[in-house]
Amino acid sequence: MALQWYVIRTYSGHENKVKLNLEKLVRARNFGARVGQINIPTIKVAEMKSGKKRIVEKKFMPGYLLAQLDLDEELQFAIGRLPSVSGFVGNPEPTPLADEEVRNMMSGGDSVEEEAPVTRMLFSVGETVKIVDGPFANFTGTVDEIMPDKGRLRVKVEIFGQNTPVELDYLQVASNVG
Repeated sequence: MALQWYVIRTYSGHENKVKLNLEKLVRARNFGARVGQINIPTIKVAEMKSGKKRIVEKKFMPGYLLAQLDLDEELQFAIGRLPSVSGFVGNPEPTPLADEEVRNMMSGGDSVEEEAPVTRMLFSVGETVKIVDGPFANFTGTVDEIMPDKGRLRVKVEIFGQNTPVELDYLQVASNVG
């Protein structure tokens, strides 16, 4: 049988621990020919920290691990007995992923190129937003223009009685201001 991709359910936050334990199991029980790659799906996300924009990798499927396996009862039982593993995805038997599903999940954070990071929120022109970072923190304004290629917004803020356009990073504003 050929290697196929399976999804292993883990306790949230224990993905790295399970990956290490699975790698130890492979070495200890000589499962090398039956276990291929083991991946924790991640995605690049932009964050603001101390006023600086950083791109970090975050798990986009917390509590899940992708593993390339030649799965049989012995291997399934051994993986299921690892600490912090709650089983496989599939009911009642583990179901392998389609190649297209695997490609979509793997393309999330594996690219090394400097791409535009995924933004956590979407904005619309005319929406009222609150500025949460930078020199205009705690001001509210209206979205005037969205620049998705730059990851920035132009927001009209009332300063000294006049609407003033301010260009801000997506991460410097919060939406849903009432």
